[in-house]
Amino acid sequence: MAGATYLYCVVRSAKRPSTTRVPPGLPGGTTPHVVTAGGSLWLVLSEVPLDRYGPERLETALRDLDWVAGVAVAHEAVVEHFARPKVTSVVPMKMFTMFSSEERAVAEMRSRRREIDGVARRIAGCEEWGVRVTRSAVLKAPQPAPDVRSGTAFLKARKQIRDSARAAIEEAAGAAAAVFDELSPIAKDARRREPPPAGAIPPLLEAAFLVPAGRRARFRGAARRAAKACAAAGAEMTLTGPWPAYNFVQPSAERA
Repeated sequence: MAGATYLYCVVRSAKRPSTTRVPPGLPGGTTPHVVTAGGSLWLVLSEVPLDRYGPERLETALRDLDWVAGVAVAHEAVVEHFARPKVTSVVPMKMFTMFSSEERAVAEMRSRRREIDGVARRIAGCEEWGVRVTRSAVLKAPQPAPDVRSGTAFLKARKQIRDSARAAIEEAAGAAAAVFDELSPIAKDARRREPPPAGAIPPLLEAAFLVPAGRRARFRGAARRAAKACAAAGAEMTLTGPWPAYNFVQPSAERA
């Protein structure tokens, strides 16, 4: 059966990364294994069948969100297995990074050695944390009280309601902005994520933080305080992580 070489991540380590208890990897693929790309670079690979992951099959499969989610979980589990900030530096690959053969994968990574080394140095010893801030509830302006009979009083009441709603939204947005400002100095890098597609309700803040492992406790403590401040301002903050540094593989032109 025709197959392809699937690349999960590139590991920068002085020693060969251990594959003991490595997760099974993508459904239908072989157990992930490690090959050298020269020096301290190692590739985590597996073989996957083209009748399941080839271009024509993927074109249809990518429309199945449950299938995509299952593959994403399998991919992430393998990357996380090797992501140990104190021991290695892991450069995660995007899902469905595939090559025609193991030799082609190694050759490609060797040709990008300088770029990969730069990324590995930038994220070494760090882990990614995600922060999302949303409004606690959709604000609905109540109708003016029944005893407001005159036109002037009615319009005044409506304006007060609009002003109150606008102030609440601004307070929640201010709390979200403060979260980014308070957490960024603890992180090595911080980036606001791309806004959602048109038509979706945007969060007040969607950000990723590259945090040195030694600052994890400090970062989480600051995040807890920020979450309380958000709640008091009518917003809800969600913290996720730690993750491999997916959002920091590409260099940023400036700190977000």
